[in-house]
Amino acid sequence: MESKDVLFREVQRFRQFWLWALVVFLTGVSWVAFIQQILLNIPFGTRPAPDIVLVGMWVLFGVVFPITAFSAGLITEVRENGIYIRYIPFHRQFRTMPFDAIQTYEARMYRPFREYGGWGIRYGSGGKAYNVSGNRGVQLVLLSGRRILIGSQNPDALINAMDKAKRETHGSHTSQDR
Repeated sequence: MESKDVLFREVQRFRQFWLWALVVFLTGVSWVAFIQQILLNIPFGTRPAPDIVLVGMWVLFGVVFPITAFSAGLITEVRENGIYIRYIPFHRQFRTMPFDAIQTYEARMYRPFREYGGWGIRYGSGGKAYNVSGNRGVQLVLLSGRRILIGSQNPDALINAMDKAKRETHGSHTSQDR
């Protein structure tokens, strides 16, 4: 049974300057190469790629890559029956962690590179992480022993919504002191 009442919703996007600089650079070079060689019929570079290769690179780095980067993000929702996360564009549907499967949870600071190797859907010494920016989140420990970190710009509001949902449906909560 899927709950429709959303008690908390957070949509996060990638905000790292270096990532956007890379996206703009690759997109710009792709468009310049495409316009120069395909539209103006002037070879791009000293050893120009065949037109079909250049068009493929333009589609990949000039169109698909920036659209993917712009739309990528993490959606976190708390509903009465659990936590729902969706990492766009990699998840077509929400991944659900029912409260019945969560042993404990707590807000915490973390080191994205040291603990998980950066941002994204990552695996590291602390288990699995879903994060897009920053260094704050909510650490879940599942009954199975698995650890999942959900990055959040507002972990206290996420914890409060989880506490509220658990109180309303289960009569208790399991968050640890923050």
